[in-house]
Amino acid sequence: MSVIVPALIVLATVVAMEGVAWASHKYVMHGFGWAWHRDHHEPHDKVLEKNDRFALVGAALSIAMFALGSPLVMGEGAWWPGTWIGLGVLVYGVIYTLVHDGLVHQRYFKWVPKRGYARRLVQAHKLHHATVGKEGGVSFGFVFARDPARLKAELKRQREAGLATLRDSAGR
Repeated sequence: MSVIVPALIVLATVVAMEGVAWASHKYVMHGFGWAWHRDHHEPHDKVLEKNDRFALVGAALSIAMFALGSPLVMGEGAWWPGTWIGLGVLVYGVIYTLVHDGLVHQRYFKWVPKRGYARRLVQAHKLHHATVGKEGGVSFGFVFARDPARLKAELKRQREAGLATLRDSAGR
């Protein structure tokens, strides 16, 4: 088999995972999964957060896809795209860890971007953290960031409509 098809599957999976991450962040983490996600939105000095459990969910998805694609695990019933989808989920997890945990929250390294897309990512996620509690909010994605000016305008609309409470530090 050509390397092109597996590479396209990995790439498509990485792109699709941003949609999965957005939906799970908005509807699970800020919904019924708030008990795990809450400490991510509150100041603390712990190395690990309950929120880090979601990384285990992503790892389980990747492992499951690797297993589905493995003839060693599934025998003749192996589904070959599963291996490449599992790799795409893994690649997205690495990107997420570097961008969200590393760049935005500076858990692994200290670098504050002064310009460019990296700065936009940081600004968008800081605006996500501008709300108090799980209601309202903007920028639920992790890798694709909308224009911070539009996000600020959306937060203002949410606050005025009573849909979100903003932190005092959000610079109303």
